[in-house]
Amino acid sequence: MTTDLEAPANQSEQVPPSPPSVPKQKPRKGKPLGLTLAMVIAAGGLWLVTRPHHSGASGHSEESSLPVVAVEKVGREDLSQTVSLSAEFRPYQQVALHAKVAGYLQSISVDVGDHVKDGQVIAQLDVPELKEELQKATAAFGASEQEVARAEAAYTDAHLAFQRLQQVAKEHPKLVAQQDVDTATAKDSASASGVGAARQKVEEAKAEVSRMKALITYMTITAPFDGVVTRRLVDPGALIQAGTASNSQAVPLVEIVEDKRLRLAFPVPESAVSLVKVGSPVHVSVSALGETFSAKVSRFSDKVDHSTRTMWTEADVENPDNRFKPGMIADVTLTTRESKDAVAVPVQAIIAGETPKVLVVDSSGQVVESPIELGLETPSKAEVLKGLSSGQVVIVGNRTGIQPGQKVSPREVASVAAN
Repeated sequence: MTTDLEAPANQSEQVPPSPPSVPKQKPRKGKPLGLTLAMVIAAGGLWLVTRPHHSGASGHSEESSLPVVAVEKVGREDLSQTVSLSAEFRPYQQVALHAKVAGYLQSISVDVGDHVKDGQVIAQLDVPELKEELQKATAAFGASEQEVARAEAAYTDAHLAFQRLQQVAKEHPKLVAQQDVDTATAKDSASASGVGAARQKVEEAKAEVSRMKALITYMTITAPFDGVVTRRLVDPGALIQAGTASNSQAVPLVEIVEDKRLRLAFPVPESAVSLVKVGSPVHVSVSALGETFSAKVSRFSDKVDHSTRTMWTEADVENPDNRFKPGMIADVTLTTRESKDAVAVPVQAIIAGETPKVLVVDSSGQVVESPIELGLETPSKAEVLKGLSSGQVVIVGNRTGIQPGQKVSPREVASVAAN
């Protein structure tokens, strides 16, 4: 055995050394194996050391595995339904002034853009024949009064004669003939009727004088209200035709509109007609002036137009500084329904169906399905009449895979303002 062991040693001295590549390959194969074993042992030790720590954090792992849902807290808000429409400012009053009588225009004292007051003289006509007719009517009135005086005198005479004859006939029946009594009675009645007819003629003559005086007053054209002259169509010297119904070609002298108060007119669609009330709020935006203000419905036609299927509605707008002009366009938002301090839920939270529902997340994170009764609805919020109360939390995000009774991890999102 000794010989066998020593022989290789001696032999190794005599035999030339092996190539360098052979002894280097053996250590390379053995070294990765050792490192691998060391790493496995270290990992096992690390697992043994950290195992109790991971076992204690199992609750946190379970919570992190819950599905995350977007939620919003239910609150109370003032909700309203509105409809946006185009509107136009119109004069509160507008009139084209015509002449009542025909004549020549003697003078006109206003022009386009002039502001006038109620009763201010606009123009003066010259109608000489009216003055002559007034004189004739006045003379006829005087003559009729004289006729009354004569008729009254005749009646007095006839009535006295009748009374005397009647008295004698009573005292001495055979002294006075009955025919004389009848004649006196007839004359008394006729004279009384003559007084009545004369007085009637006086009234007729008086009426004619009043009519002529009224026609003469029409020679002066005055403003019927405070406003501004928007058109002037005649000049002094022009022959003015009477503006009567039978004379459709009569030209007006001027046109006047009231501009201190305007009508804001807008057509309400048929779908909202039943919701329009006098006093309904109207928000007005005038883009040409960059102004907004609030108004209220003053009146509406209460009739749907057959061609446009709309109802004409107006709101009165005070315009003391004349910043709004007749004909200007505005955008109006008409409030058709309102609900003050309503329990409001986002429309994204509502599950549509025969009975609307929402998914409520309780304090323990569990999902509860709650049927609700809806009231007024807006584009972003809906009023809840029954089934929810202020302060509850509802799911507003994606509800796919979320079932009642399931636990979730709620994440509150920013509230969307009610429109």
